[in-house]
Amino acid sequence: MTNKSKKITIFGYSEAKPGDPLYQAAFETSKLLAEAGFTIVNGAGPGVMRAATQGAHAGGGKAIGATFDSEGMTFFEGHDPENKVDEILVLKTYVERTMKLIELGETYVIFNGGTGTLSEFAMTWGLARLYFGNHKPMVFYGHFWYEVIEVLAKNMLIREKEKQVYRIVNSPGETLQAVKELALGLK
Repeated sequence: MTNKSKKITIFGYSEAKPGDPLYQAAFETSKLLAEAGFTIVNGAGPGVMRAATQGAHAGGGKAIGATFDSEGMTFFEGHDPENKVDEILVLKTYVERTMKLIELGETYVIFNGGTGTLSEFAMTWGLARLYFGNHKPMVFYGHFWYEVIEVLAKNMLIREKEKQVYRIVNSPGETLQAVKELALGLK
């Protein structure tokens, strides 16, 4: 299987703005992944999602977005018209959208974010445990994840296997290396 058939789902903060370090990190990471032949998947919204699409395009790659009609929702950003994904999938509900993002990705890169990112993080981590050995790898972007995982492990009943499904990285280059090792088995 070539990288071109591999999809990386990017999760992260919808309120990151161009010029923010988080936005730039998502852009650069997605650009590097696209240059390596990966397709980028995101929620078609603003912030990290838009940065991921822009990075994919800057790297000569493709971006797929999954959204839903958010009419009547107070705090959901919906599809960002500035996020010019190559393919848009419109689902019926937030849960269906989240499940589609999880289904499409063969690896997940999770940046800092709010409660939406937290729900995506929890769902991908839970599924990785359930399918351990056949799970989809997770790459947590940012040094802060060490503290987050440490607090969770200290205060919750986290199993040892659950600590084996992810890698924490701090740069776009480390992300690409982790994806190659975890998703493709390459060193």
